[in-house]
Amino acid sequence: MWKSVTLGLSLAIAASIASTPALAQAQCDSRDKILATLAKKYSEAPVAVGLTSKGGLVEVLSTGDGDTWTIIMSTPDGKSCLVAAGEGWREKEAVALNSDPEI
Repeated sequence: MWKSVTLGLSLAIAASIASTPALAQAQCDSRDKILATLAKKYSEAPVAVGLTSKGGLVEVLSTGDGDTWTIIMSTPDGKSCLVAAGEGWREKEAVALNSDPEI
């Protein structure tokens, strides 16, 4: 399931980058600085995290009430870049995996 979630998120990230000229110049800095800035300016904190096959870290940050959200991707050396941002983040209820291998 995590592979499909990671794949879906990766495709969404790629689509948003390709369709948004403003993101052509990536906004990157150290992970610590980006997390501190997002916490101070928007009160955002990590709410979801995933690892890429190449060791990258994808994080979704959001406010407690979901007013704003940001997705960042970090490299193993600590460099992070803003990937996407928006409003209205909503958590979905976790779905249990089906134990039937036929489905």
